[in-house]
Amino acid sequence: MLKRLGAEFFGTFWLVLGGCGSAVLAAAFPGLGIGFAGVALAFGLTVLTMAYAVGHISGCHLNPAVSVGLWIGGRFPAKDLVPYIVAQVAGGLAGAAILYVIAAGVPGFGVSSGFATNGFGDHSPGGYSMTAALVCEIVMTAMFLLVILGATDKRAPKGFAPIAIGLALTLIHLISIPVTNTSVNPARSTGVAIIQGGWAIEQLWLFWAAPIVGAIVGGVVYRLIGAPKSEAV
Repeated sequence: MLKRLGAEFFGTFWLVLGGCGSAVLAAAFPGLGIGFAGVALAFGLTVLTMAYAVGHISGCHLNPAVSVGLWIGGRFPAKDLVPYIVAQVAGGLAGAAILYVIAAGVPGFGVSSGFATNGFGDHSPGGYSMTAALVCEIVMTAMFLLVILGATDKRAPKGFAPIAIGLALTLIHLISIPVTNTSVNPARSTGVAIIQGGWAIEQLWLFWAAPIVGAIVGGVVYRLIGAPKSEAV
């Protein structure tokens, strides 16, 4: 279990450092910024690379919502949920802390203008409402779980799951960065929100509630339409 938790910690650390780091450090770099598309790809690459690196150790959840969805989908034991979630949140916090140390190396840097944090209303990149953010996060997480459960099914082609999952996360970001800055992952949201403080903490509830609800929906739907009869709801 300690090795599995270590894999979840370092995997989530990489997701936050790589994904949020691309948003904070590279998205708007003068003349060479990678923009929304680059950030979306960065998040997908963090999951793809960690899936190959630690997937055989811990399953490479890197996300409390994914752990919940896999439990609902019959792929993960309930007794391991809390330890996995603690390791994921700790990894997200560590990734955000290292990112802050790096970003603060530029004179005048501050988190007041945003630190890859997730938000709605005035704190949504596109000014989207709380309702829009809630629906977006639920639906995107549900679809993410469908991809994860389908790609890792025993009947699916072997060895390609990390690619499908990484590309799915990339697509999710391409769709939803303007709405919420894309969470679909409470650990990712928590790490940067704690560094940001203030409004980011106040709005953090949505980025726990919506992904977990979406993951439950995705897990139930997959068991209804995709699981073998012996596993179906």
